[in-house]
Amino acid sequence: MIARPPAAELNPIETPFGLQSVCHTLGSSNANLDRFAWLGDRLAVAIWTRETKEAETVYDRPGHHTLSCYLDGGYRTERQKMPGHYGAPSRLCTLPGDHESRWWVRGHMHFMHLYFLPEHFTQRAVQELDREPRELTLADRTYFEDARIASLCQSLANEDWQDPDGLLRTNETAHQVLSLLLRAQGVRRTDTALKGGLSVATRRRLRDYIESHLAQTLTLGELAGVAALSEFHLARMFRTSFGLPPAAWIAQQRLERARTLLRTTALPLAQVAKECGYANASHFSHRFRESVGVAPSAYRHAVVA
Repeated sequence: MIARPPAAELNPIETPFGLQSVCHTLGSSNANLDRFAWLGDRLAVAIWTRETKEAETVYDRPGHHTLSCYLDGGYRTERQKMPGHYGAPSRLCTLPGDHESRWWVRGHMHFMHLYFLPEHFTQRAVQELDREPRELTLADRTYFEDARIASLCQSLANEDWQDPDGLLRTNETAHQVLSLLLRAQGVRRTDTALKGGLSVATRRRLRDYIESHLAQTLTLGELAGVAALSEFHLARMFRTSFGLPPAAWIAQQRLERARTLLRTTALPLAQVAKECGYANASHFSHRFRESVGVAPSAYRHAVVA
């Protein structure tokens, strides 16, 4: 996990995900970026404060998804297409990467943003919902209430993002939020014609086979046999339907299992490595540190403590 400098020190052109980003739009207005952190896994979190008599804010296809949670104020801020609907503490907004919106901002606002990419959302569709990842996106929702998500957002805001352990806990909480959003605010895309890819039955068969054989060495030929396809066609269709090539998907599943075992069991690291298909504890530690940013033992200490 790599922490960036405090948000106030960031140049506007270095804000997350480019010049069209929500972070850049706010940074170019009268909003004050109180805190900012990269959480690892290309997730970012920020806390903002705005004090203004009245100002218009326009978001134009930022290219990344945003979850917004009001921590304080917002009582006179409204989206222009929804006049008379105002913000308030614990109220949430979800802004998909391709959305466009105009807002009238008035008075005091203190709010938290979680920034993430479409692939964070869609790759969960296969594993958690058994859905085709191309068919789902984040809903465009303004001022809705969800007590569990709001509580997790408050936990994100309360963590010390400069502390390595706190940053790891924030990463874990952010992933919990994404899982809840997938279930509560995931909607079917209407602008994508699904062509190619694996059938639902084949995708499910491959997913279940990989899950039950993570402790073993898996090959493309073996997976092709499960899918009854050539290696060439499986590699191409797997990426279309899973959002990642086979090797990257398997690596991701191994890492997720390792995180779960470290978080929920007291298994020795050598046993965790074996359960997740790593050659040995050293290989596991190297891969885990490469992906998460800390050693497995440090991760376990941070998220279990």
